[in-house]
Amino acid sequence: MVQRMAMALRHRGPDDGGEWVDEAAGIALGFRRLAILDVSPHGHQPMVSADGRYVLVFNGEIYNFRELRTRLEGLGHRFSTGTDTEVILATAVQWGASDVPAHLHGMFAFALWDREQRVLHLARDRVGIKPLYCGWSGEAFLFGSELRALEQHPGFERRIDRGAVELYLEFGYVPTPLSVYEEIRKLPAGTMLRVEPGKNTSAPVRYWDLASTFGAELWKGTEQEAIETLEDLLKSAVERHMVSDVPLGAMLSGGVDSSAVVAMMCANARGRVKTFSIGFGEKSFDESPHARAVARHLETDHTEMILSAQQALDVIPRLPEIYDEPFADSSQIPMYLVSRLARAQVTVALSGDGGDEIFCGYNRYRFVPRAVRIGNLMGGPLSSTAAGMLRRTGAWLTLAKRTSRMGEGVSKLGDLISAGSLETAYQKACRQFSGRAPAAIGTGATGWQPHGRLAALDGITQMQLWDGLTYLPDDILTKVDRASMAVSLEARVPLLDDEVIRFAASLPPTMKIRGSGTKWLLRQVIYRHIPRELIERPKAGFAIPLASWLRGPLSEWAEGLLSEKALCNQDLLNANAVRREWTDFRGGRLANHHHIWAVLMLLAWHNRQLETRALPASKHSRPGGKYFAGRQS
Repeated sequence: MVQRMAMALRHRGPDDGGEWVDEAAGIALGFRRLAILDVSPHGHQPMVSADGRYVLVFNGEIYNFRELRTRLEGLGHRFSTGTDTEVILATAVQWGASDVPAHLHGMFAFALWDREQRVLHLARDRVGIKPLYCGWSGEAFLFGSELRALEQHPGFERRIDRGAVELYLEFGYVPTPLSVYEEIRKLPAGTMLRVEPGKNTSAPVRYWDLASTFGAELWKGTEQEAIETLEDLLKSAVERHMVSDVPLGAMLSGGVDSSAVVAMMCANARGRVKTFSIGFGEKSFDESPHARAVARHLETDHTEMILSAQQALDVIPRLPEIYDEPFADSSQIPMYLVSRLARAQVTVALSGDGGDEIFCGYNRYRFVPRAVRIGNLMGGPLSSTAAGMLRRTGAWLTLAKRTSRMGEGVSKLGDLISAGSLETAYQKACRQFSGRAPAAIGTGATGWQPHGRLAALDGITQMQLWDGLTYLPDDILTKVDRASMAVSLEARVPLLDDEVIRFAASLPPTMKIRGSGTKWLLRQVIYRHIPRELIERPKAGFAIPLASWLRGPLSEWAEGLLSEKALCNQDLLNANAVRREWTDFRGGRLANHHHIWAVLMLLAWHNRQLETRALPASKHSRPGGKYFAGRQS
């Protein structure tokens, strides 16, 4: 059974696989390996510690494993492989299983079985780069990197958590600690879980707290010293992330974050760095010329691909399989394709993800606090009137242009002015769908309880913290992990290096946002390596021309999922409400392509589940809201 569960993750580890079973203890561990360090058979997992006490399955990379190994050798430990896996085991032997995560710096999710105490320890890295699902299914405790592994267990019930679906329709992802299934949860980033056979599982224990990092130490040096410090930290972080025994490259969009990573790679590399980018035929969405210009300046070995609507259409049927639970960030398509492009030449690729969250790259960091202040100065009635006018103007602009980003921005500004508080405005800024909002960011629904330090932080830093606890692990890092692992590519994110995060968290707002510019300090470092004119442009993200594609080449596929007949064959959404919205969108009366995409990804995922195995009915009542079956508001 454990072999079948592990084989469901073969795409994450095509190079080797193994199982370890102790029937008397009632435990079985399975693993699939993508060989990066010490690609010899010595890196085989599950791996047993030298003293025989611990058994480990581990996904990820530990960037300080060499320093940790040297320290352990000084304490008498001896090593027979060049892997970081063996170092984790020696760390457990030396300091105990519970103290292992605090010693590790990198991206990881691991399961460590203590044969002596008969305890299973599960842990996830500090910011949630690597995934870990777990939960009880009957009398069996199951865990794995993706839900598909758990689904292979004969006792697993695919009972949909409709509350999780409601939150998915709010934000475009299922927030931690929830999963799309009722009994299964995501282990929160920076926590460790202790499981004893036959006993109730305790709550995850936090070994690292992002909330305590922000504002814990404030930068007291000069701006010039901050620039020098950040450059040194970035060079060191990228150098650590470049350790590999297999070919390595980078994803390059030509934006601030990926350009910074590639510039540091070029400073560390002995030869030409391989870079990869995706472009679009629609010029307003195409960043490939910018990536090409940066690659030319840095003299990288650059490969690019111009994505057509047909290529996107070819990928879409695979999305429910790749992402394993409903996921509606449409940049999932180019992320998968650039990963596939890179995998043809390399096994490891560095990306610039995480830079927006730790260095303040999102426009909401500038607009949300200002909009809240303006709305509060106006007062309730006046701010509501202004908000309504802005929403109507935004809708008109979007429909007039069909894909107008300006219209979307104006509409969202109306939402922000009428929010009343920073927290509510932040929720509105992040919301992807017009369903019912959760009570508050940071409630039990998202796995984060308000931190005592929060009130002492400025508005910009508060939003960084919210993003770091929710949007970063559940959207950005989920997208990167699933897309890259689907093609057996290891994606690394050096901007989320522990030391870089700690430094960025100490910065005052003036070193993050200055005037109309975001990521001020990071830009000062980049200007030392890349001409300002090559990277100074409006933020585009990894957006695709979704609205025009849904009305054009993707229309037939979408209609297949949103037809009256198809909608009547599902019980998650209100068929009439969804059908109306789709009809209005196609007729140009609504500019709600993000809403439509969220519904499409949910239905595509649901259809895949129905095709592979019947879904049992939920034991919980269905949530209310405009788009849910059973109730219409």
